[in-house]
Amino acid sequence: MIPRHLQIAIGILLLSVLGMGFYVGRIRGRAQQAEPAADSRPVAPPAPGPSESVTLYVANDAGGILRAQASSIPLPSARQQRAEELLRALLDIYLGKDSPHPLAVGSEVRAVYLVDPGLVVIDLNAAFANGHRSGVLEEELTVTSMIQTLAANIPDILRVKFLVEGKERDTLAGHADLSTMYDTIAVSQLVAQMQ
Repeated sequence: MIPRHLQIAIGILLLSVLGMGFYVGRIRGRAQQAEPAADSRPVAPPAPGPSESVTLYVANDAGGILRAQASSIPLPSARQQRAEELLRALLDIYLGKDSPHPLAVGSEVRAVYLVDPGLVVIDLNAAFANGHRSGVLEEELTVTSMIQTLAANIPDILRVKFLVEGKERDTLAGHADLSTMYDTIAVSQLVAQMQ
């Protein structure tokens, strides 16, 4: 017969092994959740056309401002495709590793529509809106940077409307109003005040 103190020691060791196994499993699960998701955005083909100098208005969360940033990107001649390429270039900055205004992985502009001579409709994907950080400043910086980038590089844009997955949505992430059309002149005045 095994002495009682040896049975207790074996029981404690067995419980320790089970407890450690449970603990390691939990830590491993947390580590897998903490890994950043791979960027699953499809790779867009390069834009046809020569590279042109453009001005992108890049949001900076640390200062709560927009900064004009000169860039050279290939742009097609058609206005709609130009608008899409401008916004893609802006989002590439935001989705970069050292972004001054990070967006959720998978965020993208699905399409840009030039409805009439002065109206632009920007259709965002669900990952953009659902994964956007909530906060008045963060949301307004995103919206104004997109509008100002378009207005600065494509003439005759007067109003901008945002959709998510082709449908109207009340807010971006709880604060920025997407149910209205933005006046580019008012946004330009706001951007001037922010700088």
